[in-house]
Amino acid sequence: MSALQPSAALAIIATCWIFRDLLERDPVTHVLIQLPLLALAGAALASAVVPHHRQPASGWNAGGVPMLLLAIFTIAFWMLPRMIDAALIDDWVEFGKFITVPGLIGMPLVLGWRQAHPLLRGFLKAQAISMLGVMAFLYTHAPLRICNAYLVADQERLGLGFLAAAIALAIIWTVAVFTGQGQGSAIQNMQPTRP
Repeated sequence: MSALQPSAALAIIATCWIFRDLLERDPVTHVLIQLPLLALAGAALASAVVPHHRQPASGWNAGGVPMLLLAIFTIAFWMLPRMIDAALIDDWVEFGKFITVPGLIGMPLVLGWRQAHPLLRGFLKAQAISMLGVMAFLYTHAPLRICNAYLVADQERLGLGFLAAAIALAIIWTVAVFTGQGQGSAIQNMQPTRP
């Protein structure tokens, strides 16, 4: 399984590169498909390079905070409309996107998430939903073009895409809490282990 992960990650990155003109023609596919796919590729690489059972529970990444902060700041950087525009007109920025999104978002998210306390995970999930909601409001209500490379109608569709993503994540994560799927409920994870 882990041997397939690097190949799958490289295939995702290569596909995003080959079809970058098509994906970047529309802000919805650029921001909500290409960028998440690149982050997913980085996550797959992290899972292959540092398997869960080999990641130490203590050390510089204890609690996952350093890696999660790196990922959060990089996400914030690539959510700037100016950087979205720059990736379309500057080849070096475009190349940097293909390096930093997998390497500084996907990989750190996996490595940090594994170490994060359940309360921190819940907080970050709530922040992600609220950030998507704010972005949805911004892109649907801005009277001017936020991204110069796209039309106002395009950015309104992107705003609706952010709203759809926020609703989808809210439903998925709420269902997971009530069904105890994934990592288990926060209450179960917070209970101390007994010898």
